[in-house]
Amino acid sequence: MKVSQLKKSGMAAIRNLRESKLKSGLPFMINVKTLPSDQCYLEYPNGSIALVMLSRKENDFKVITEYSEDEGSLIKKQFKLV
Repeated sequence: MKVSQLKKSGMAAIRNLRESKLKSGLPFMINVKTLPSDQCYLEYPNGSIALVMLSRKENDFKVITEYSEDEGSLIKKQFKLV
């Protein structure tokens, strides 16, 4: 299998996982190499996106920033989620 085919398959799998999670009412985690290892974006079923940090004490995420609808759209476009 060529690298380009693997890349397409991988992106399709991510899109399917995202759709499944959001339809189930669960947030979708967007990991980004440029963020610290304890931070990621969470996309919620209502379409909103937040930058979150893992709180090891509470074993849960703490919201750092909630993005506006326009900012969230830009993040989704940046990671080719739309």
